[in-house]
Amino acid sequence: MKSDYTLKVISKDDCKDLLRDHHYLTAISNGFKSGYNVGLFKGDAIVGVCIFTGFPVPELAKGMLGLKRDDQEGLFELSRLVLCPSVQKDEHNITSWFVSRSIRLLRTNNKVRVLLSYADADYHQGTIYRACNFTYYGLTTPKKDFWLLQDDGTHKKHVRGKMKGLAGEWRDRSRKHRFVMVFDKKLKILWNKVDFPKQSD
Repeated sequence: MKSDYTLKVISKDDCKDLLRDHHYLTAISNGFKSGYNVGLFKGDAIVGVCIFTGFPVPELAKGMLGLKRDDQEGLFELSRLVLCPSVQKDEHNITSWFVSRSIRLLRTNNKVRVLLSYADADYHQGTIYRACNFTYYGLTTPKKDFWLLQDDGTHKKHVRGKMKGLAGEWRDRSRKHRFVMVFDKKLKILWNKVDFPKQSD
């Protein structure tokens, strides 16, 4: 029953084990950005994590909302969401229940103008965000990343700096489904709304 669960604001350290064990992006990147972190508890055990962070780059606010680089206040991304698989299996609609209450807690303690979330198209479609009344804005623009050739023959994604003369290869970046909630009605999303894909996660 949902009454068995409580939500608390938690530290990055509190999040790491659950994210490492059950979140696909954290396993790939071996790390995550902390922010306003909400934990879902059953008794003393943490069984879910919802992390809200600021926009990763100021250019995102310009392309998405037409805002200037110094106008970033109240712009949040739901950057990590994970629940124990056993909890998801046993508790009907626990994920949407948790996300909705996490957003409510975020808004109680922070000025929130816009909330953005992505779903990596290589893994899932983000059906849960639609269930939580986010608006769908289609897929991110196709892009490529440069992967550096390592001495052992493997490749590592090049993050920043010059690429001229470096050995490696260009790879398609995975595209992401975009979901948005707008709380500041003076803001207008510049992206085009599209129909949500018919397939389910």
